[in-house]
Amino acid sequence: MLSIIGCGNPNRKDDGVGIVIIKSLQEYQSKKNYSNIKLFDAGTSGMDVMFQAKGSDALIIIDANLSNSEPGSLFIVPGDELSNVPEPSYNLHDFRWDNAIYAGKKIYADKFPEDISVYLIEAASVDMGLGLSPEVTKTADSVIAKIKEKMDAYGK
Repeated sequence: MLSIIGCGNPNRKDDGVGIVIIKSLQEYQSKKNYSNIKLFDAGTSGMDVMFQAKGSDALIIIDANLSNSEPGSLFIVPGDELSNVPEPSYNLHDFRWDNAIYAGKKIYADKFPEDISVYLIEAASVDMGLGLSPEVTKTADSVIAKIKEKMDAYGK
C-alpha cells in the first residue's frame, strides 16, 4: 500500500498546498481506482498522519515549508532525515507529521513504512487568506505530475 498524505491549513494561503495537491490526486485516483493507493487530507493533525501511515509499504507526505528559500522551491527529503521526537505537550496541535514519523516507527514498528518521502514546497505567504501564490501553484502542478507518475507505477 502506498499512502500519500497532504498536510496544511488551506485558510493560510500557501500553507494549504498539501491539501490542494491531495484534492487533485483524489480526482485522478477516482478515474484510475487504484486499490493499493490511499490518499488522505491530514490538515494539521500529526496524529492522523501516524494513523493513516500504519500498514503502508511506502509513504509520501506533502506540506508547505518556511526556510527563507525562494518561494516555490521544492525539497524532496527522506522521512528519516526529518523524523523528530515529540516534545511533551498538552496540545495535540503541537504533534506534527515529523513527530508522527518518529512515534509511528516506535509504536507500530514493522507495521510503519520504512520508505518515506517528504515533499516540501517553500511558501511565499502563510498569512490568513485563501489560494496559493503563483510560485507555489506552479510547483504544486509539478509535484502533482511527479506523484501521478508514482501512482501509475505503484498502481500496476
